[in-house]
Amino acid sequence: MKKAISVLSGGLDCTVATSVFDGDFEIHAITFNYGQKAAKQEISASKRICERMGWTHEVINLPWLSKISTSSLNTNEDVPEPEENDLDDLDKSGETAESVWVPARNTVFTSIALSYAESIGAEIIIVGWNDEEGATFPDNSKEYLEKFNSLIDVGSPEKIRIEAPAIDLNKEEIVELGIKVGAPMELSYSCYKGEEKPCGVCESCMRRKRAFKKLKIKYD
Repeated sequence: MKKAISVLSGGLDCTVATSVFDGDFEIHAITFNYGQKAAKQEISASKRICERMGWTHEVINLPWLSKISTSSLNTNEDVPEPEENDLDDLDKSGETAESVWVPARNTVFTSIALSYAESIGAEIIIVGWNDEEGATFPDNSKEYLEKFNSLIDVGSPEKIRIEAPAIDLNKEEIVELGIKVGAPMELSYSCYKGEEKPCGVCESCMRRKRAFKKLKIKYD
């Protein structure tokens, strides 16, 4: 069977994105521990998802990224708690994005995933980048996806592509896709704060909660 590398944080977006390729690819999921507040919960969620779906799972530790990051995800700085009407305000959501930004995180993660893909002969790298977060996080945007794939075309001897099936979708549409492909969304964890029970008030929790609410699906 064809092979794929999944950059799996255990969150909603990457869980759904990876599930799109389940059955067609032998999926090798990698989860990064870069000293984030939610590392324990993300690793646990990723492990549960992989056990459910029959994917292999590996944790990659990046202590150096934790040391250089000034993100509120890595430091004692409080994670922002925006109001719901702030989520679609680009200026206000941009402030949250600035607070939680980890230096070149997706560039680092995707480069490592490329190395893994070359080493095992994987054809694709699966990521959860999406349109809603791409509005404020440039490394989630469609332009970033296209540029990174162009970089791989030039810099890798193998024919490997990054696949981001949610790149044109908002959270509501991601949940709809998750239902369609049978993604184990109930096992995913999307909270920035890393508490055992999702806080419900950080931006990541709020976007997830809003999507389920709009679809009249019980939020967990």
